[in-house]
Amino acid sequence: MTRIVRNTTALATALLIAISLLSALPATSQAAGWKYTMVAFSNTSDRVMDVYESGDATDFTLLQKSAYRPPTGRVRDPSIFRSAAGEYYITYTTANGANIGFARSSDRVHWTKIADYPVPFCCFLLPGTGDGHASVPGLGSTGDLLKSVPSLSPFTTKAWAPEWFVEGGRVSVILSLSTGGGFVPYVMTAIDSSFRLWSPPVPMAGIGADHIDTTVVKVGSTYHAFTKNETKKFVQHAVASSLTGPYRFVAPGNWGTFVEGPAVAKLPDGGWRLYLDAYTTGKYLYSDSHDGLSTWSPVKELPGLSGHVRHIGIMREAS
Repeated sequence: MTRIVRNTTALATALLIAISLLSALPATSQAAGWKYTMVAFSNTSDRVMDVYESGDATDFTLLQKSAYRPPTGRVRDPSIFRSAAGEYYITYTTANGANIGFARSSDRVHWTKIADYPVPFCCFLLPGTGDGHASVPGLGSTGDLLKSVPSLSPFTTKAWAPEWFVEGGRVSVILSLSTGGGFVPYVMTAIDSSFRLWSPPVPMAGIGADHIDTTVVKVGSTYHAFTKNETKKFVQHAVASSLTGPYRFVAPGNWGTFVEGPAVAKLPDGGWRLYLDAYTTGKYLYSDSHDGLSTWSPVKELPGLSGHVRHIGIMREAS
């Protein structure tokens, strides 16, 4: 009986020690449960896409240089997600008229082009999307006045900065469309799992004309859109109860001006990080929120990659 008591006591002591050791581990060890994948073009080339990975959304290492080069055209502003079947997909700006590109991969290293998708129409009678050459009698070129002049054409001339948005089994792309003037954010939803067929574009109500690089995350029941105001060259924050709006603008963080390409990722500690391309200075910045996207930390440079990557896409998944 004495031996049994001693053995039981020793086991309990060992368990207590193990528990205390686990609780004493630094908080950074929790980041081991996540894998962040970044896709980006660089300052030196927009015809190839590089892939990086990280365990904490801060320190990234190169996974594959020049991982994807489309057969023709550019691969700007890539966005990445992983499907329920386990394959990775990117969509990107081809800079070829109203076409956006799609490619897939099983390992994030080797990529195969799916197709370029020609966006058929977007902007009939929508203010701010005219061809940029209208004039008013006595005033000549309209300049900023074009932001209130509607397009008379339903055909897009530019489709830029596509961003995945996935909610349950519904896969959508948010993209910036123009008929020659200002950009307007729209949503298209995939009709098939190959991402070759899409619904007609639907405008994101409330954001309005002359906004580009729109990305959305959902927190609770609220959709948060981050979008570049192309007139004032800063990133705005808008919220809605539906993906397509109507959105209303709320106070943004102090992210500065001449920033674009917002990308958002959830951090290992449950907070959120907004990445920004400070394109005039060649720097890449980030700002964090730990109160549900209400307030934001001062911007910092992204270590290692600032000055090299441009308009990134970011994805988090369990490692």
